[in-house]
Amino acid sequence: MHLHILGICGTFMGSLAQLAKAQGHRVTGSDQGIYPPMSDQLEKAGIEVIAGFDPAQLDPAPDYVIIGNAMSRGNPAVEYVLDRGMPYISGPDWMGKYLLADKWVMAVAGTHGKTTTASMLAWLLEFGGMNPGYLIGGVPENFSTSARLTDSNFFIIEADEYDTAFFDKRSKFVHYHPRTLVMNNLEFDHADIFDDLAAIERQFHHLVRTVPSTGQVIYPVENDALQRVIAQGCWSEQALLNHSGGWMVEALLADCSQFNVLYRGDIVATVKWALSGEHNMANALAAIVAARHVGIEPHTSAEALAQFQSVKRRMELVGEAGDIRIYDDFAHHPTAIKLTLSGAKAKGIIEKRAGRLIAVLEPRSNTMKLGEHKAKLAASVEDADAAYWLEPEGLSWSLTDALVGMNNQTVCQSVEALETQLLQDLRTGDDVVIMSNGSFSGLHRSLLAKLKEHTER
Repeated sequence: MHLHILGICGTFMGSLAQLAKAQGHRVTGSDQGIYPPMSDQLEKAGIEVIAGFDPAQLDPAPDYVIIGNAMSRGNPAVEYVLDRGMPYISGPDWMGKYLLADKWVMAVAGTHGKTTTASMLAWLLEFGGMNPGYLIGGVPENFSTSARLTDSNFFIIEADEYDTAFFDKRSKFVHYHPRTLVMNNLEFDHADIFDDLAAIERQFHHLVRTVPSTGQVIYPVENDALQRVIAQGCWSEQALLNHSGGWMVEALLADCSQFNVLYRGDIVATVKWALSGEHNMANALAAIVAARHVGIEPHTSAEALAQFQSVKRRMELVGEAGDIRIYDDFAHHPTAIKLTLSGAKAKGIIEKRAGRLIAVLEPRSNTMKLGEHKAKLAASVEDADAAYWLEPEGLSWSLTDALVGMNNQTVCQSVEALETQLLQDLRTGDDVVIMSNGSFSGLHRSLLAKLKEHTER
């Protein structure tokens, strides 16, 4: 079958393309922004990518056009497909029908931690000899790609609540039909497509409805939004996290780099690993419980986590110059920012780092730009000794006003000005955490290179 993908270079669609290619299909696609790392992965997979959306790319007609959720009416290729009545489908729907239908799907949903938890879960199954397939919205460092197809019955997928396509406004995850479902947490996000938290809860309820009675739903009991989701109806076994009658964790070190796993009050495993932070400990617990649902015991998962290497852009150490460490992190929601910085602070204390914790942030997501989280920004960086912000062009609200009353906050209007300020202010021993859900114009590596130049003089 010849599949042509409109919007092929996004993380999800590019990964889907590689999975379809591995199934034996002929896969081509097009996009506006064609750049590494996805362009490199597609080229390596032997997938032809066309720049732009000229309808000529659809002649001769493919068997199916898979349309990404970044595509909208008015796009010339989309209009050509509709005008000629060509068969088309969304990426999530294609995944559900043609790749996941005969698999034991293990889905990881939630506002935060999806990528990390899904990566952990894939590694736990790999370590346990189950050779799982997976599609993850990042690059797990224990593996070489963001997606793979195997002959295993098990498939792990990062289950996103964002809408499916211009013709299907349901969340992507309703197409996956998981047998094991992790719901890490739930807060308001994606203000560009959801009116309020209740609207997102309804989509999560639709997801829960697809889990069979023989399946399992795993979630933390203290999350009020998830409790409301479950109250709308749940027909599957429930595994409760952070509950004395279910699963709990007990930190043995302040940075959570060692912790016990408890089931109904009894210690069933002890984890010693390279990660830190309460959020990662919570992610690990969810992954351990999900792995147990398919037969991997917690003590085996603990052994696997000792070798877990995290995910690119999750507190990833970019490099060091003059005892100044530069980290890259994807955090873009106030809760995620706060958890990341809390974990970084605890790790710095454990390692006896003498310098400061510096946060560098770009409020780039649609929800951030709309100002939905502006009241929470100041509290999100409380654990940092200083925070530096890039104010994006066209922001309808003032970052400076949102940070009133906070000390050591610097707001810059350009990446160049931000980098110049950092080069002036950074001191030996500082840990610098650069946070954005985009590339931040390459600030991480540019800053590191200039710090190295200064150190070598």
